[in-house]
Amino acid sequence: MILYVEDINPSGKKTIVFLHGWPLSHEQFEYQFNVLPAMGYRCIGVDWRGFGKSDRPMTGYSFNRLADDIKSLVDALRLKDFTLLGHSTGGAIAMRYVSRHNGYGVSKLVLVDAAAPTGFTADTASDFLKKNLNDRPQMMQDVTDGFFFQYITKPFSDWFMQMGLQAASWSTAAIIITLRDEKLYTDLPKINVPTLIIHGVHDKVIPFAQAQELNQKIRNSILVPFHYSGHGPFWEEHDKFNQLIAQFV
Repeated sequence: MILYVEDINPSGKKTIVFLHGWPLSHEQFEYQFNVLPAMGYRCIGVDWRGFGKSDRPMTGYSFNRLADDIKSLVDALRLKDFTLLGHSTGGAIAMRYVSRHNGYGVSKLVLVDAAAPTGFTADTASDFLKKNLNDRPQMMQDVTDGFFFQYITKPFSDWFMQMGLQAASWSTAAIIITLRDEKLYTDLPKINVPTLIIHGVHDKVIPFAQAQELNQKIRNSILVPFHYSGHGPFWEEHDKFNQLIAQFV
């Protein structure tokens, strides 16, 4: 099983590993990769199994398996003292990695609108699963429509949708089930690295209240609200986002 990895500025002074959200790919961080490497950071974008340009096996979509995939990446690239940044479901995977692998190699953690400690409700999961099996482009349109607080252009919407449709339909469905069934409450006490929590105040996907809960339960964490963002502060307020990441790392 091969993971697709993009390693930008490998000689950079500090390393940031980016974990995308469902059902996207590392390409969602284009507006970080345009800026942070030029500031001297090494940025590593990885597509999880089943998404983007990675291999698409039928199985292996639990948080444990996805976290173990990240451990394999860390070992293969011999990463040390890096910042692990996860958005949405990628935030849940990042948390599971830190708790399951005792924070191996991670010096700092960034959670961006993380799908934690809970993910999808049963109703939301049921709706997404039905559309995924019957009209996946419409499901992706619904994801796009509910993602942003700020206005996006039609070309941007089309690009965003196509990114989500790169994923296999079976992996897309499997992650919906994982987000419905898996919780991360027991992971929170095991997170001992400095943690930055970024969350859009207007997030319709993962309510801001969940970021406040993470902030209360993760030691040594800070919460920075993004007042003009929904679920995508990495794009909606990308200048502020990039500056904040550079300061924190």
